[in-house]
Amino acid sequence: MSLFREIGAVTAMNLRSVPSRWGTSSVIVLGMALVVGVLVSVLGMTRSLTSTIADTGRPDRAIVLRAGATNETSSSVPMDAVATIKNAPGVARTPDGEAAATAEMLTAVNLTRKEDGTMAGITVRGMEPAATTVRPEIKLVEGRMFKPGLREVIVGRGARTEFRGLEIGDRVALRNSQWTVVGVFASDGNANESRLVADEATLLSAYQRTAASSVTVLLGSTAAFEEFKTTLTTNPTLSVSVERENDYYARQSDNANAFFGTVTLIVGLFMAVGALFAALNTMYTAVSTRTVEIATLRAIGFGASGVVVSVLVESLVLALLGAVIGAAGAAAVFGGNMVSLGNGVSSLVFEMRVTPALLAAGVAWACAVGFLGGLFPAIKAARQPVVTALSAV
Repeated sequence: MSLFREIGAVTAMNLRSVPSRWGTSSVIVLGMALVVGVLVSVLGMTRSLTSTIADTGRPDRAIVLRAGATNETSSSVPMDAVATIKNAPGVARTPDGEAAATAEMLTAVNLTRKEDGTMAGITVRGMEPAATTVRPEIKLVEGRMFKPGLREVIVGRGARTEFRGLEIGDRVALRNSQWTVVGVFASDGNANESRLVADEATLLSAYQRTAASSVTVLLGSTAAFEEFKTTLTTNPTLSVSVERENDYYARQSDNANAFFGTVTLIVGLFMAVGALFAALNTMYTAVSTRTVEIATLRAIGFGASGVVVSVLVESLVLALLGAVIGAAGAAAVFGGNMVSLGNGVSSLVFEMRVTPALLAAGVAWACAVGFLGGLFPAIKAARQPVVTALSAV
């Protein structure tokens, strides 16, 4: 008998006996299902969070902050500088011939979560009328746009899903005044959907501020960025930093990615160790219950290779079955769910995306653990002396 036929025969015989050992075999299946389900869920949340933040930016937009500021909340751009920024070369034009640029102000307000009634912060962004040209992805899905000069806001659909009091006609308290919700907008699922948006000039007046947080411009082309940046950063009357908007948001997502990446690594390692020990224990038990069977096969001429492969295949099949159950469960339970994370100042609401790549990663991880869990018991089974095993009969 050829080596491959021998391995196939022993492996098939071993797999047919699995149902008789289902009690111990189910330990691997259930363990892998739980571990892969948790791993895929954590990875899905991490990837969804970072992509929601990163997708907010575009390479043909640039954001201008005060020099040294790392984000919009710590930035302050004087209004006289705003005019210079808007007139810099490389800025696109609106249909009315105005600069496609919007000076923006950021603040926050505490609202009540629908789920548990707790208070959490949400970002309020003030925009200029040109923002509809600068950010064409922001589209009203209900109601109307706020009117300049009036205390009105539009709300992102993610914010409305998470918080109470954000339906059209509701009123939101901002700086001791009531602002009316007049519309709901979508923004391609990015971070802006977790915010309230109002007229920038009205918001500045309400908060008695004289400087914007940032200026965002739509460039005539992606190639225009370097000229735009050079013009502003070499202007002695300005003290600003300039980034492509996609680079800015990618940098903002780095902290979240680092934190959740660490959590994922720790969870994955601990659960991998637990699953590995479960697999080792199960496969050692399976080998011990088949001692005489394995010895008999060896005695009638079957080689050690067939024994090793049969044990490894059993471990891999059980791990794969558990991985498929866990991955399918994670996709069914968490896929498409809305998740809200906040730091007490602002909240981010995003859709949980369980992608095929994440499912494949979970299955691959389980197969690696299953292989290691079956390797040492397989080697033990192959090395066991035939005479010793048969003497136990």
